[in-house]
Amino acid sequence: MNIDRILSNKRALILIGIGALVFLILLMSTLFTVQQTQQAIVLQFGNPKRVIKDPGLNAKLPFIQNVIYFDARVLPLDPPVERVILADQKPLLVDAYARYRIAEPLKFRQAVGSELALQALLTRIVTTAVRGVLGKHTLSMVLEDREKIIADLHNEVNAAAKPLGIDVIDVRIRRADLPDETSQAVYARMRTEREREAAEFRAQGFERAQQIRSTADREATVIRAEANKESEIQRGLGDGEAAKIFNKALSVDPQFYEFYRSMQAYRESLQPGDTTYILSPQGEFFENFRGTGKR
Repeated sequence: MNIDRILSNKRALILIGIGALVFLILLMSTLFTVQQTQQAIVLQFGNPKRVIKDPGLNAKLPFIQNVIYFDARVLPLDPPVERVILADQKPLLVDAYARYRIAEPLKFRQAVGSELALQALLTRIVTTAVRGVLGKHTLSMVLEDREKIIADLHNEVNAAAKPLGIDVIDVRIRRADLPDETSQAVYARMRTEREREAAEFRAQGFERAQQIRSTADREATVIRAEANKESEIQRGLGDGEAAKIFNKALSVDPQFYEFYRSMQAYRESLQPGDTTYILSPQGEFFENFRGTGKR
């Protein structure tokens, strides 16, 4: 009797253990957790039944339903550097990047399938948009209208990604550089243009200087002519006045006037120099020195 009771208790314990294990397996296959960085789709035989975006503990039918998870965070996309031909046929090396999130998991699963496939697809979308938007602009426009280009680029990428269940948060151009050979050509062209402008400015300055110099010379000539004219007038007036004074003096005392003229002749003739005069002391020229002049 004791042996039968012991065997009966063992069978009961085994059944309880098996039941607990089955219950645990059922519980584990029924409950699942969605983390804060995740969103999930519940599938039944591959068909979507519901989308879960809020984090927490959830339940599903065991064995016939399964759960797939998608990232709910903002994800980065760094496409490779793309060579773009601008509207003025200048090549440009563009390094762009994007930030996106999976906004509609069900649409994303139906259109793309996996996050790995999305990276390749979204890279093509971004590079196509970069080529299309920048291809409408010249190099000077790229430098001047950067904000507008960024806005157009974001709108175009976001419009292409919406049908995939993707929300593109941002698209930016990290760097835009000219290739080395183009940089050298642009530098040479800019240098030539600056040299041409400098030569043009120098020519304009020389021409302006010539105009100013010509005007100044003309004005100086006019001023000198006016001054010479005025001096001749004044000299004529002075000579006339001197002649009047001499005539008046001559009429008052002719002998004094003769003496004055003799003194002028002595002053002009007997100046220091290399000229030698050989004259007779008894000549008429030295009459005033002998005290026999007509005074």
